Amino acid sequence: MIKGHGDDAYQYPHIVSDFSSNICAQKSHQALMGYLAAHPEFASHYPEPEAWSLEQLIAEQQDIAPEQVIVTNGATEAIYLIAQAFPLQADIPRPTFSEYEDACQLFPRTDEEHRMLWLCNPNNPTGDVYDQSVIDRMMAQYDLVVVDQSYENYTHHFIMQPRWAARMPNLIQIHSFTKTYGIPGLRLGYITAHAALTAHLRHFLRPWSVSSLAIEAGKFLLRNDELRCTPDLNEACRLRDMLQQIDGILTQETQTNFMLCQFESEHTAAQLKDYLARQHHLLIRDASNFRGLTARHFRIAAQTPAENDALVSAIQEFVLIHQQELP
Repeated sequence: MIKGHGDDAYQYPHIVSDFSSNICAQKSHQALMGYLAAHPEFASHYPEPEAWSLEQLIAEQQDIAPEQVIVTNGATEAIYLIAQAFPLQADIPRPTFSEYEDACQLFPRTDEEHRMLWLCNPNNPTGDVYDQSVIDRMMAQYDLVVVDQSYENYTHHFIMQPRWAARMPNLIQIHSFTKTYGIPGLRLGYITAHAALTAHLRHFLRPWSVSSLAIEAGKFLLRNDELRCTPDLNEACRLRDMLQQIDGILTQETQTNFMLCQFESEHTAAQLKDYLARQHHLLIRDASNFRGLTARHFRIAAQTPAENDALVSAIQEFVLIHQQELP
């Protein structure tokens, strides 16, 4: 399941720039780490069986009722929780985040009459954003629509807010502290939905699934909103334009900081990834294991201008070397 996702720098020594993870570039965690270090008691006591205090704070900020919020151990726990609680016939557009399909396969459907739809918005790995009219139309067609909004702060396009969506009886939203604040190691996400849906989901919660450190980190971050990740989408556009100019590479339009690329030739993403990691200590995402993509697809998340320039130069070098090897 999880093996094969981005940010696998542990497989390569001395990575200096990581383009494989979609999390926005260069976010400092000094303030958060200082706060947690000043409170060692967070690690010496059991957490709340369910993260009620953090759910309360999220609800206040989103202008919804606390019972309409469920805090989870990252957005991935939310995905598996929803798949277990609602074992319906599932439709999943491709390419998209593979955990939706994996979760649905882990909890086989027992309800053949009702249908659910999983949407990633903005979508990973393409960077596309669904227009609200599309989501409205899907809610009219499906018994349940799950919208993973992990990258909701990574686009300038309209994304529906929980205070509106939580009134809908067949809509579940997934949110990610990981992406919003750039804290993948703490594992923190949450669900917002109509109270009838969250009440059903709570029957499947595991006690103490969210650590005290994560709960307190979440509250600190919500009280210090200036710590949000803010991707430089202008720089992402510049990177896309540079990649598009490399002979033999197609780069899709994107509405986020990450983009999907494809070799037109027989070069593979695995070859490029290995070359960049070992020769230049740069890490990209081999996207060939996204269902619906090919061995020639790779994903890149924009970093700083200097890092992006270095990546483009290294990819150009790879392409030139392999062109010279052709008969």
